[in-house]
Amino acid sequence: MYKQEEIKPYNDGTEKAGQVEQMFDNIAPTYDQLNHRLSWDIDRRWRKKAIRQLAPHHPKQILDIATGTGDFAILAAQMLQPERIVGADISEGMMQIGQQKVKDKGLVDIITFAREDCTSMSFADNTFDAVTAAFGIRNFSDLDKGLTEMCRVLKHGGHLSIVELTTPVSFPMKQLFRLYSHTVLPLYGKLISKDQSAYSYLTRTIEAFPQGETMMEVLRNAGFSQSSFRRLTFGICTMYFATK
Repeated sequence: MYKQEEIKPYNDGTEKAGQVEQMFDNIAPTYDQLNHRLSWDIDRRWRKKAIRQLAPHHPKQILDIATGTGDFAILAAQMLQPERIVGADISEGMMQIGQQKVKDKGLVDIITFAREDCTSMSFADNTFDAVTAAFGIRNFSDLDKGLTEMCRVLKHGGHLSIVELTTPVSFPMKQLFRLYSHTVLPLYGKLISKDQSAYSYLTRTIEAFPQGETMMEVLRNAGFSQSSFRRLTFGICTMYFATK
């Protein structure tokens, strides 16, 4: 079992899941703008690469975990043309924005949203052909439980595609990313989102999250039979692919 350091957005003594929900509700109106600006729009390319991992398998039923405002679900619908995508998240504020985006894109017959605690989901075993997650699983209150749930709701032979922010391992990107993530990211996030804690918290979750080979072991312990990873953009982001 992976012992993950518990990092919370706020110091008010409440449980992490509730704090994460509050934080994302707070920053929902500016979340998309900040994501694209802070990554120089590279996050769009990362999402496309993660979805292309699934293309050869033609999944028809997809669960998008920590869907947020639905960017990954919308892109998956456009690129993979599945029958159904369920976007699951703990933040109603984020999903409300996602629902409007889905309506604007004409995808309401394909994409639906569900408020779910991703460490204890209501979906039946063996429901989905694929599970996806973009920049969200590092916020889980219990990573082992979250990944075990993702494996549980996957059909046998189904696939998991994750894209997550990570810490570069090589000089000079490791040092440059640390400088950027500890100065520019929280300052700009505070100015735009008005939440003083959110983007400092997100920086700390990147550094605490298991990466590379360590994440491979976590995925195996969660029940996945095969797993692989690929670092993108000098290691700022990592894609993970696993099979049940």
